[in-house]
Amino acid sequence: MDGDFLLALRLQAESPAGSSAPPRPLSVVDEAWELLDPSPDVRGLFVQFNETLFWGKLAAVAVTWSPRMTLCAGVCSYEGRGGMCSIRLSEPLLKLRPRKDLVETLLHEMIHALLFVTNNDKDRESHGPEFRKHMRRINRLTGANVTIYHNFHDEVDLYHQHWWRCNGPCQSRKPYYGYVKRAMNRAPSARDFWWSDHQQTCGGTFSKVKEPENYSKKGKEKTQLAKLSNSESSDTKVCLLPW
Repeated sequence: MDGDFLLALRLQAESPAGSSAPPRPLSVVDEAWELLDPSPDVRGLFVQFNETLFWGKLAAVAVTWSPRMTLCAGVCSYEGRGGMCSIRLSEPLLKLRPRKDLVETLLHEMIHALLFVTNNDKDRESHGPEFRKHMRRINRLTGANVTIYHNFHDEVDLYHQHWWRCNGPCQSRKPYYGYVKRAMNRAPSARDFWWSDHQQTCGGTFSKVKEPENYSKKGKEKTQLAKLSNSESSDTKVCLLPW
């Protein structure tokens, strides 16, 4: 069924019979959008919100999907000294969520971009008075529920199936209780920015406690195939040696 026709039906249903008042527009997160626009063009949404909610100040901001970002739903990155920034949205996390979550995550990151463009505010962890002022304004105008945080714990855990746990004091401390969960098989080490603090405040060692089903078996199979491949390569080289 044509999307415009569905929208017309919805607006007609919302308008009281015989009323001459114009129909009320749909909220940007109305459930009807799941049928009207189930696979939205994120750049198109950005352009629309920029014009209607951000005074056109974000025209130079790039918006892209990130196929590998699994720690959070969205991030605003600040680039160079020219007032340029970009928004990346997590394709793995948001593709599992309703369209509403995509819209609210995009609006959240657009507020960060606005504060950078207008105030040179580069602290993306800051959700102070200015951020909250715009958050409340946008929620009031659109019917959305933009919040300070938008981490989807169930989806993050779905991708982060390599787990380690510390045997030191931090296993009894909130919020992580000694756990490190990752999407890749990379053990905690000095490569992590928090490692030195952990060594000073805890000093425990990490042991792997969980990994994807059959992961070790697949790893052994890859090792065996690599050995076989190397062996065949060596045999070939011997056969090609001149007599």
